[in-house]
Amino acid sequence: MNHPQGSANGVVYNHRVTTRGPARQMSIGFGGPPPRDVIVMLVIVAVTFSLGFFTSLLELLRLTPQAWQNLFLWQAFTYPWIGSGGATFWILLELLILYWFASDVFRLLGRRRFWELFVVASVGAAALAIVADVATSAAGALIPSFVLMQGQRMLILIAIAAFATLRSDATILLFFVLPIKARWFIWLEIALGFIGFLGSKDFPGFVGICASVGIATILLRPGGLRASTKEARLRMERWWIQRKLGRMRKKSRLKIVKDDEPRQGPWVN
Repeated sequence: MNHPQGSANGVVYNHRVTTRGPARQMSIGFGGPPPRDVIVMLVIVAVTFSLGFFTSLLELLRLTPQAWQNLFLWQAFTYPWIGSGGATFWILLELLILYWFASDVFRLLGRRRFWELFVVASVGAAALAIVADVATSAAGALIPSFVLMQGQRMLILIAIAAFATLRSDATILLFFVLPIKARWFIWLEIALGFIGFLGSKDFPGFVGICASVGIATILLRPGGLRASTKEARLRMERWWIQRKLGRMRKKSRLKIVKDDEPRQGPWVN
């Protein structure tokens, strides 16, 4: 079944799925009524963004080194909901992108899993970023902390990673020109985060970016954390066995024949 295309700011994607039974229409992007929970998320970010120009009290809710220096632990829970950035057009674009991807993720996950995803991924990212900040401070590095992962930017990272995981085969046309499979947006997020790290030297923030994308991806993969851990263990075992066989082959000069290779001679497996 082909679904209608959605577009926003020069970004278009379409998605093809196969369903069993009678055909049914699915809302993608801006299709259908806006989810109330996503609207609430956008309002919180917009209001806190505006209040930031009139009061400094919101700085206590952003993620800062005080989270571990003075045990302001609540910052790990509040920072993604405090709008960040300057009074430019970019805040509108960021809210639009957040609405676009978060709406689709909400329709796929439902309310409970939607909020669980954003809370767990943002708090987990904050925890790992704090560890990185402690390590860099102990090493004597004087670098910015958590600039790259403040406010709506963290929510956007999680929403895009979730979309790329849940609809990995969707095609996104950047600026109506470049078709990219949604699954590649996970690596694109990390690449853009690395570019931001090169410009800002914000290593803890880059760690937070990678952590948020990784946690969101793991939580939404089939089997969740257990399946991802098992897959990683099997890959490590395979890598170790291949290295061990390679050393044995060089040492004993034995030829290892794969099952799919044609057999020539009296080889013994």
